[in-house]
Amino acid sequence: MTEITRLFDFPYHQLEHKPTASALVTKYNGQWKHTSTQEYIDKSNAISRALLKLGIQKNDKIAVISSTNRTEWNIMDIGILQTGAQNIPIYPTISADDYEYVLNHSESIYCFVSDEEVLEKVNKVKANTKIKDIYSFDHIKGCKHYSELFELGNDASNQSEVEQRKSEVIPSDLATIIYTSGTTGRPKGVMLSHWNITSNALDSSPRVPLVEGETRVLSFLPICHIFERVLIYVYQHAGASIYYAEGLDKIGDNAKEIKPNLMSVVPRLLEKVFDKIILKGEELTGIKKALFFWAVKLGEKWEPYGENGSWYEFKLKLANKLIFSKWREALGGELRTIVSGSAALQPRLARVFGAAGMHVMEGYGLTETSPVVTVGLYNGNMYKVGTVGKPIDHVEVKIAEDGEILVKGPNVMLGYYKDTKKTSEVMTGDYFHTGDKGEIDTDGFLKITGRKKEMFKTSGGKYVIPTLLENDLKQSLFIEQVMVIGEGEKMPAAFIQPNFDFIRDWIDQKENGIGKSEIEISSSDIVIKRIQKEVDKYNKNFGKWEQIKRFELTPEAWTIDGGHLTPTMKMKRNIIKEIYKDLYEKIYRS
Repeated sequence: MTEITRLFDFPYHQLEHKPTASALVTKYNGQWKHTSTQEYIDKSNAISRALLKLGIQKNDKIAVISSTNRTEWNIMDIGILQTGAQNIPIYPTISADDYEYVLNHSESIYCFVSDEEVLEKVNKVKANTKIKDIYSFDHIKGCKHYSELFELGNDASNQSEVEQRKSEVIPSDLATIIYTSGTTGRPKGVMLSHWNITSNALDSSPRVPLVEGETRVLSFLPICHIFERVLIYVYQHAGASIYYAEGLDKIGDNAKEIKPNLMSVVPRLLEKVFDKIILKGEELTGIKKALFFWAVKLGEKWEPYGENGSWYEFKLKLANKLIFSKWREALGGELRTIVSGSAALQPRLARVFGAAGMHVMEGYGLTETSPVVTVGLYNGNMYKVGTVGKPIDHVEVKIAEDGEILVKGPNVMLGYYKDTKKTSEVMTGDYFHTGDKGEIDTDGFLKITGRKKEMFKTSGGKYVIPTLLENDLKQSLFIEQVMVIGEGEKMPAAFIQPNFDFIRDWIDQKENGIGKSEIEISSSDIVIKRIQKEVDKYNKNFGKWEQIKRFELTPEAWTIDGGHLTPTMKMKRNIIKEIYKDLYEKIYRS
């Protein structure tokens, strides 16, 4: 009987209790390929045997970089960990310079890449690192294919050595170093032990409404990020079938094919899904359009557990039949739970999707906490809109005098790799200082009120919490991204990235002759005036000292590749400010 204390115990536990023919499913050449629990373990063991033959020692570091989530990642993960080595996952979208930094800082000696684009970046810097060899998941000319390790590990004569290595791994051993995406400066290497992540997966499991052995999950958030990675272990524990989406642009198509019961998102993706739904609604005419927006307005007032009363629930039933059922169909028809993390979720989205029968469970955590600290659960009155749920088992949350959220539990990291100074800055005894501010209500739900470092003071001495303003403003269909500025200045202002796709449709409808390029849209007086109306509308929710007095529209979309966003789609505030320093000067100095 497998007791789960280390990460590689999860697939063996699944084999004993909930084996499935579809443990991991990835699409290759237009066909879904199903990997069973047994095959998953067999291939992982072959990888472990091959790595031992390559001379891998305990505590060696092996980097894995994949552009999309795929079965190979999991096989490598277990194969590496069983040898006592560490899996160093790296975001595929970072620069070649950052690749070099992470590979060197982690002292990785082998590197596994998904495709040619990633290989090219690694090859640029390989000579400056300790990397002995690179293997790829795709077949690429001139690069070793990872199947060579199966050939090398086909001979099972050293399986006893694998078993010996496994037995020597203890729960407190280092499992992985995850380099935080970093909104400022070089990424920090977060050291997480087997028990950090394992305990977090086990303690989070009761909060995820999985139908054991039957649940289909669609996974598309980067598995190199601890949020998705810990969920993958949760799904494995439940015996769920994990389907890996082909990419962000294929989520809708893949959802229709596999009919998932559950998926995880970051708020930005949910916002994009909602915006697309609204655009479809705008294309309707007459009674259909009226019914569509009646349903949306009704959804925006939704409260859980029928708190709005029977008349509201009657109308909601009607809205579900006429409108919301079509939303569910677009995502496969069987999606009941969406897990949201990594950033603040607009309450409006939680309400509308909740009304549509797709409950959004918002959670809170950081890489340093493996990551889950709190999460909602619809069953058992464990859910409240506008909060990030209650702490999971064995995790303690307290609010410091200055409002900062402090966390204690088995999920708190071992520390930052090679940086005891930074580690000591965020640890007080057993408590980790999150840098986030929050409050716990009388029912025990945690609400995030802002980021300690992001809160700023105007020259008049008034405090402004940018995230509160930003989340409100992003509810506008005309606004894709917004960053509130004004530290040390006389007033708050904002950089706004218009929602170019929505505005192009709006231009077509209004026939107002505005050009459709991003530069034409962002410089149009008509667009600026229209967005001013939106800013005025949301300003009303805030005190006079907090309100956005001026804004400038940015002439391009904010992207990961452009350096505006981290791989988890958080804003890199310092970099955005630097990119748009001319606009900053225009706001405050003209």
